[in-house]
Amino acid sequence: MSLETIRSKLMTAFPASEIEVRDTTGGGDHFDARVVSARFEGLGLIDRHRLVYDALGESMRTDIHALALTTLTPEEKKRP
Repeated sequence: MSLETIRSKLMTAFPASEIEVRDTTGGGDHFDARVVSARFEGLGLIDRHRLVYDALGESMRTDIHALALTTLTPEEKKRP
């Protein structure tokens, strides 16, 4: 799976958000993603990750073997 495909799916689910995706092994199946979105306001870590998994859909079961996530609100991003 390409970085652009993942980024596109996340941008569709989290418009006006800051999204960074990195292939951690170069093999196209292990990724690291950082999503900064106001949609995470009031949500715990598990619920935030579920939103990301839902956005990636079937790819989480077929194309993505590992996904490390950092999910922040805009306010959390501002903190040192």
